[in-house]
Amino acid sequence: MIERYSRKELKTIWADYNKYSIWLDIELAAAEAMEKLKIIPRGVVKKVKSKAKINVKRISDIEKKVKHDVIAFLTSITEISGKEARYLHKGMTSSDVLDTCFNLQLKQSAEILLKDIDELLRSIKKQAIKHKFTLCIGRSHGIHAEPITFGLKMLTFYQEFLRNKKRLENAIKEISTCAISGAVGTFANIDPKVESYVAKKLKLNVEPISTQIIPRDRHAHFFSTLGIIASSVERFAVEIRHLQRTEVLEVEEFFGKKQKGSSAMPHKKNPILSENLTGLARLIRSTVVPALENVALWHERDISHSAVERNIGPDSTIALDFALSRLSNVVKNLNIYPKNMMKNLNITNGIFFSQRILIELTGVGFTREEAYKIVQKNAMKSWNDNSPFYENIASDKKITNKIPVNKLKKLFNFSYHTKKINIIFKRSLKK
Repeated sequence: MIERYSRKELKTIWADYNKYSIWLDIELAAAEAMEKLKIIPRGVVKKVKSKAKINVKRISDIEKKVKHDVIAFLTSITEISGKEARYLHKGMTSSDVLDTCFNLQLKQSAEILLKDIDELLRSIKKQAIKHKFTLCIGRSHGIHAEPITFGLKMLTFYQEFLRNKKRLENAIKEISTCAISGAVGTFANIDPKVESYVAKKLKLNVEPISTQIIPRDRHAHFFSTLGIIASSVERFAVEIRHLQRTEVLEVEEFFGKKQKGSSAMPHKKNPILSENLTGLARLIRSTVVPALENVALWHERDISHSAVERNIGPDSTIALDFALSRLSNVVKNLNIYPKNMMKNLNITNGIFFSQRILIELTGVGFTREEAYKIVQKNAMKSWNDNSPFYENIASDKKITNKIPVNKLKKLFNFSYHTKKINIIFKRSLKK
């Protein structure tokens, strides 16, 4: 991932130094287990650990010659540590190291993403509670529907990211496995107790059956989860983008005093952060299909997944980390305009009370079809000549013959649409 969209903590996880450090941890943990099982001499781990150092450049130079990254790594460690290092990797295969490391890196990354989601949840919850009863128009198909509150709008995102948190927690469990089973996964050259020891040491679970690799359906699940979370990020971003349009302007991204919106038009204040989040979501989702295609590998092992994962592992997690952090800051600093919300609420002259009138008419003897026709006729009049919906309703004899005008007036009440807000908040915020 390019520097522009990379945050230090996530980037460090995918750096070569950290990868090789994990490889060394895996090799030393396996050697420790072998010492305990008296498969290799005691003292090997202590001697290797005291001398071993990660030299990324040296490993790279060796790999250019041998064309194999794990061999290059082991050769480098042996050069530094001496003859005791010959006991490393005994009975193991490259995938034991590569797959266990990759899963650990995904786990480490996802744990940071969980913290990002927690921060985002705090930002959303604060705005939801603050604007619990801030009236605005609800829209379906982009068209005014019925009144809601801005807090309720925020609450839908709060619940969505709570679900995303659970999804990610499940994905972490799914991906947190370790395989130290040797060539084609038969344990012919290594004791399964070694695998169990390494798994416990790295706080992973034993992969029940690993062929020569950890099955890639686990990874498909993991990257699919990241794709879902990215889609939720985009849904939030698109909402902000729509609400910031000039003719709407119910919310607006924070705009700094020295910030510039356009190289050509000095008046511009654009929702660039939300637009950026839409773009990042597309990028993250693009990793899902390759991850799904990685499931179908040949027999017990091939490396067609390798190049894919070297790219999508860091790219998707780093991009999502950046996106979640950016969205949290957007929400936290969002300019919210209740006066514009009320202005927009009133531009259709109250036609959003149409369902209320429809229900009332069916209650006084009209069939639903008759009532719908009467209400729609008056609503369309308001649409077409910009007249108040209440006045049209109050002038319709078919209606006033059944419902007194003083009762009709009471039907045009915003509190009718907010009376259950507390119930929704209570059940949505309960732990």
